[in-house]
Amino acid sequence: MAIKDYFTEHPASVGETYLEHFRVASRFAKELALASVAAAAHAIAPSLFASTASTKIRQLHSEMTAGLRDGANEDLVLEDIAHPQPAR
Repeated sequence: MAIKDYFTEHPASVGETYLEHFRVASRFAKELALASVAAAAHAIAPSLFASTASTKIRQLHSEMTAGLRDGANEDLVLEDIAHPQPAR
């Protein structure tokens, strides 16, 4: 396998260039990191971020499987901070 193929084979398989794939994958990593922080805060204080992580994971899964990986979406962590859900 040539060095170039190492970096371009997978992105091409999902219809992206290396740079497009890097941008999309980096955004997914950022969104998952934020969801992870929300889940950790929820573990400590269950009334905080009651559905942030699960909502974000469903959203990212939907984007990935529907081919909308490059879409701009609101940051649900910030939305949950602005409008926290009551504890159940």
